[in-house]
Amino acid sequence: FVLIAAYALSSHMGTIMMPVVSADEIEAGVRMPTGTTPAQSAEIARIVTEASVRMFEEHDLYRVAEGIKTNVRGQSFIDVEIVMKPPDQRDMTAEQVIELWRQSIGDLPGVDQVTFRAERGPGGHRRPISVALSHTDEKTLQDATRAFIERLEQFQNVKDVSDNYNRGKAQYEFDLRPEGRVLGLTDESLGRQLRGAFYGSLALRILRGTDEVEVLVKLPDEQRADIHHLEDLVVQTPDGVEVPLLDVAELREGTSLSRINRRNGRRAVQISMDVEPRGAVTQVIAALRSSTLPQLEKDYPGLTFQFEGSDAERREATESLVENFLLALVVIYSLLAIAFRKYIQPLVVLVAIPFGIVGAVLGHIWLGYDLSLVSMMGIIALSGVVINDSLIMLDYANRRRSEGADALTAISEAGTRRFRPILLTTLTTFGGLVPLIFETSLQAQYIIPMAISLGFGILFSTAIILVLVPCLYLILEDGVQVANWLKGSQPQDD
Repeated sequence: FVLIAAYALSSHMGTIMMPVVSADEIEAGVRMPTGTTPAQSAEIARIVTEASVRMFEEHDLYRVAEGIKTNVRGQSFIDVEIVMKPPDQRDMTAEQVIELWRQSIGDLPGVDQVTFRAERGPGGHRRPISVALSHTDEKTLQDATRAFIERLEQFQNVKDVSDNYNRGKAQYEFDLRPEGRVLGLTDESLGRQLRGAFYGSLALRILRGTDEVEVLVKLPDEQRADIHHLEDLVVQTPDGVEVPLLDVAELREGTSLSRINRRNGRRAVQISMDVEPRGAVTQVIAALRSSTLPQLEKDYPGLTFQFEGSDAERREATESLVENFLLALVVIYSLLAIAFRKYIQPLVVLVAIPFGIVGAVLGHIWLGYDLSLVSMMGIIALSGVVINDSLIMLDYANRRRSEGADALTAISEAGTRRFRPILLTTLTTFGGLVPLIFETSLQAQYIIPMAISLGFGILFSTAIILVLVPCLYLILEDGVQVANWLKGSQPQDD
C-alpha cells in the first residue's frame, strides 16, 4: 500500500482535475496589440484562415473535422475554430490536429500571442497550470514575466504559454517646460489646444431645421496621421502669441495601460500554459517549484508567485475530499464498534480500505488513465463497499464464537461458509461496472475513472481480504490471550 500510494502521489503518475475526453472543437486564438486597426486584424484573420484551409487540403482533414469558423472579436482578438467530428468517426486526436495547425500557421508578424485550445467539456476551458507573478515595481514585473516565459518555452511538455498583461496603446506625453509656464501656459490650456488640433474645437453651431449641427475645426487628416507634423504645430499663449509646441513642451513616448491587475495592492501578471500530455502536469509543477520559480525569485528580489488554474482547484478540492474521507472513516469505525461491542475488531474490518485503494490505482495504471478528482470520489465510495466482505466474515465468526467454537474453527468456518457470497458479490459488482469501464461514448468518459476505482478496488481487496482477515483475526485472538496471561488470569474469549 505504501509503495502504490507513493507512486500515485509522485510525479511519475499523472493527477489531473477532470478526466481527459476527446475534444469536439479546437481553437486558435490570436491576440493583437491594443490599437490594432480593423484592416490589420482582418489581414491576420485572412492569413490564419488561408493557412488553416491549406492544412485541411494537404492532410485531408475533412475526414476528421466538419469545417472552419473565423471570428474577429473587436479589433484585438481573432478566434479561428475547427469543429471536430465525433471521436468514433475520426482517426486523429485533437492534439494531433493542433500540432499540424501550429506548424501550418507558423510565426505571425505583429501579433502579441497565439494560443491553441481544445474544448473538452466541463472543466476543459481552464488552463492546466497558471502562475500569478506579483511585484511592487511594474518594470521589474515585466522583466520577470519575460524571463519566466522564456524558461517555460524550454520545457518539452509545455505548450501555448500566454500572459494577461495588456500592454495598451502607444501614447505621446507632453511635459510643459519652464519657458512655457513663464509665457502663461498651463497643463490644462496646453492639453485643450492639443485636443482641439487632433479631435477638433467647436467653432460654430448651426440650426438645420430642428437639428443642431456642430462645426469642429481641426488639423487636416494628413497632418493628424503623421507624428512628425508636431514639429510644425504652434500653440497660443494667453497673450495671443503663437509659439512652436516643442519650444514650450517636452515630448516623450509612453504606453496607456487599458487594464491594471493587482493582488494585495501589488501589480500582478498571470502566466498560463497548456501541458501535453495532461498527465505531465505534476512533473511540470514539481520542476517549477523546485528550480525555475526559486531561481526567478533570486534574480528579481521582491517577486512573489502563486499557483492558479485547474491544478490549484484540484488541490483545493482534494484537500476537501480528504477531510470528508477521514470524517467518514470515523463514522464507519464508530458504527462497527457499536455493532461488535469491541474497539479492535473494527480495525480488522477497516484494513480492507487501503487494499481497495491499491486496486483502484493499479486499475488506472493498467488501463492507462490518470488519477482525477472523479477517481478520488470513486475511491471514497469504494471505502464503504469493500468493508462489506470482511464485515460479514467477522460477523459469522463472532456468532460461532458465541456458540462455543474456538477462534480457529470459527474463522475457518466463516471463510468456508461466506466464501461463495463474498465471491459472487464481488464478481457481480465488477461485472456490472465492466460495460461502463469500456464504454467509448463521450458522455461516459467523465465517470469511467469512478467506475475503475470501484470495480478494480473491490476486485483486488476481495482477493486480499479472503487471506488477510482470517490471519488478522487469529493474531488479534492470540494478542488477547497473551494480554490475559500477562495479567495472571486464564485466557478468555474476546
